[in-house]
Amino acid sequence: MKPIFLAALAVFASSLALAQETVIDGTPVRFDPVLEGLERPVVLLSPPGDERLFIAEKTGRILTVTGPQEVDVFLDLSALVSGGNEQGLLGLAFHPAYADNHQFYVNYTDRQANTQIVRYTADARAADPKSAKVLMSIEQPFPNHNGGWLGFGPDGLLYIGMGDGGAGGDPRKNGQNRDALLGKILRIDVDGGDPYAIPPGNPFAGGGGAPEVFLLGLRNPWRNTFDGEQFYIADVGQEAWEEIDVIDLADAGANLGWNVMEGQVCVRGKDCAQDGFIMPIHVYGHDVGCSITGGVVYRGAALPALQGRYFFADYCSGAIEALRYESGAATALLNTGSDLGSVGPVNSFGTDSAGELYVLTDDGKALKMVAAD
Repeated sequence: MKPIFLAALAVFASSLALAQETVIDGTPVRFDPVLEGLERPVVLLSPPGDERLFIAEKTGRILTVTGPQEVDVFLDLSALVSGGNEQGLLGLAFHPAYADNHQFYVNYTDRQANTQIVRYTADARAADPKSAKVLMSIEQPFPNHNGGWLGFGPDGLLYIGMGDGGAGGDPRKNGQNRDALLGKILRIDVDGGDPYAIPPGNPFAGGGGAPEVFLLGLRNPWRNTFDGEQFYIADVGQEAWEEIDVIDLADAGANLGWNVMEGQVCVRGKDCAQDGFIMPIHVYGHDVGCSITGGVVYRGAALPALQGRYFFADYCSGAIEALRYESGAATALLNTGSDLGSVGPVNSFGTDSAGELYVLTDDGKALKMVAAD
């Protein structure tokens, strides 16, 4: 496959202005641009056993980045995906045994605007478009709140973030409907059946709700991550509050409250019964932002003082933020906005094969967190 030369797609940091620096936990850092010219990037990661960067664009392409002048198209789904602002190619995950089975999974909204969870296989250079195997097709009643993230947990199971189906206020009450796949985190076993099996630890595996459901009560989870047995979820708010939730993987069936709760309060200030809901570890209001973008817990080696920090951002403010989750609470909150200002509309975070952190912006940039010289 011929590479896409960076003159047409992207340029490397040597020709881009470097960001200002900030100090995090005593360490001066920058967020250096390493690529630009991407088309609304939403995922960046490296598969097990592969040092390449894989970048998924909302418009439908998955790219591989090996180095200067080495950007290839790994798979192009642009003819299949819908093009609304919250639609398109939204998720990418590689099987934990990718080095052996070459399987990976995508989450996209199709031309009818419905969610498709599809498995593909690949060779050393590119995916085989004819290898598509649809695992799940989920009807979307409205064009927004599709969620779209998916990823493998430390248990080897595939987790899928589904928004409540859209409009405003969850008019179909999907978040609290145990039988609906919308407004949930789903969990399936892609190795245990065809097209998948239900993990016996799912809360409704034996009945009482959709067996794929793992967590309930989400509005629009946008970018989630695992750190060991802890699962970080960034749930985009409605009218007032953005939130971060942390769930232990042992807590299958936890209810995050939507559409009864928004953040830590009842929706629209109304009285509500709050018993049985898991409260967020961190919230912020729409006076400082408008749409949370979840990130990752830094476990790289280049910046050892930052290990264990969870990085996230707000799409509207463009400020990179971070916290530490300790003893069930958010601590050491940090906002780099006063030093860096806005880095742009942040779509997502990612890590490379060494665990180093990247930021993706909707205006087509990939930034890498590095030590400031």
